[in-house]
Amino acid sequence: MADTSNSTTTSIPTDEALGLDGLDAGREDLALDLPGGAPATLTAPLSGASVPDGGSPVGSAPAQHGLNAHSHGAGVPATNRAERRTSFDVADFPVPSGREEDWRFTPIERARDLFEPAGASVSGLRVEVSTADGVTHRRGSSDASAGKGFVPGDRAAAVAWADAASAGAVDVVDIAAEADLAEPVLVRVASDAPRSAGHLVVRAGAYSRATVVLDHSGSGHVGSGVEAVVGEGAHLVVVSVHQWEDDAVHLAQHDLLVGRDATVKHVVVTLGGSLVRVGSTVRYAGPGGDATLLGVYFSDAGQHLEHRSFVDHEAANCRSNVTYKGALQGETARAVWVGDVLIRASALGTDTYELNRNLVLTDGARADSVPNLEIETGEIVGAGHASATGRFDDEQLFYLQSRGIPEDQARRMVVRAFFADVLQQIGVRSITDQLMAAIEAELELADGSGDEGDLPVVADGVEAELAGARL
Repeated sequence: MADTSNSTTTSIPTDEALGLDGLDAGREDLALDLPGGAPATLTAPLSGASVPDGGSPVGSAPAQHGLNAHSHGAGVPATNRAERRTSFDVADFPVPSGREEDWRFTPIERARDLFEPAGASVSGLRVEVSTADGVTHRRGSSDASAGKGFVPGDRAAAVAWADAASAGAVDVVDIAAEADLAEPVLVRVASDAPRSAGHLVVRAGAYSRATVVLDHSGSGHVGSGVEAVVGEGAHLVVVSVHQWEDDAVHLAQHDLLVGRDATVKHVVVTLGGSLVRVGSTVRYAGPGGDATLLGVYFSDAGQHLEHRSFVDHEAANCRSNVTYKGALQGETARAVWVGDVLIRASALGTDTYELNRNLVLTDGARADSVPNLEIETGEIVGAGHASATGRFDDEQLFYLQSRGIPEDQARRMVVRAFFADVLQQIGVRSITDQLMAAIEAELELADGSGDEGDLPVVADGVEAELAGARL
């Protein structure tokens, strides 16, 4: 498939139920050997890969972090990811102008109201949680569980935090220690109000195993936060599905705190909305943590879908793998992915990789891809990143049509194969099937094909062959 590629090879206190120890506590294409294991800093940002047009408890305010310590540098912008500002206080963040690095891709005029607290006028998100043995759900604005694994990283997140407290819209889902849930916990999140907010806490107890699915729908303007605190040895899968109406605007921040020897898989699927921007942050509370961040997005005409991830490696012997894939079609369809990985000097034995792929189906669509990697120690297993944005490959289309497959179905098959490897990593067949059906529906709406029945039997082998190809 023809593409333009950018790649660089460079290579709370916690409680006993969660079993967290506290925050202080080889690939061929990425092998970097720093001589003698001496500490070193490597910053490897990539410019956006794009196809141009035509082609602590709620209400608290912990100390602010992230301002540079210059003698005349009050408010000087941070020069690297470690220095970025975080705070619960809205006043600590200026209102974005669109010129800031963190906001330069975002059409902020669509979300202007989400940069100011709404106070009493804000509505709480409607949240329904399916519970089972070993799972509890409670709602309140002063739950001490909130804020232990979360801290706002921009003004929108700080506003959402404040608004959720005002609306009493803080939901806490607890998964008991050693619980092994056979079925996913479904959290339905909905809003049709002009302005709404919410904050969700998911706490997975030590050595538990669970999958939590967040299903977003509705309209209006929404600011929200999600924090997942994963206890020692626990295994948690969080799937966040965004199927908003065409006029919806959603700004969200998801924070993951990974305990010692814990495993977390975070999946973001974005298929609707005028503007959807989801930022995901991973921190490690102890050694041996493993985080997988997966993303799938489908941007249609007029939509702006933006995903940002930050993996902060501070503990030793932890792993992370980030894979986001997106497809775009229609005039002014826009997608943005920004991935940051920071390997601190204390993070010996880190193994990390991030990948972004974009498939542009029509003229007039644009994708920007910006992977960034900062390394402060040479004693790592591996670190690297890559991105590519490519147009739809006419040769693949011809290959399928030569086997009797109509053009519309052939296009849909290529897109399905493109997303299949990411969705299959979720590990829950029922969820994977539902998400693939949702993507299929997006494609049918776009090409006006409606219900054409099942894909031909010959597609089984062909689609598997396409899935093995890389953009």
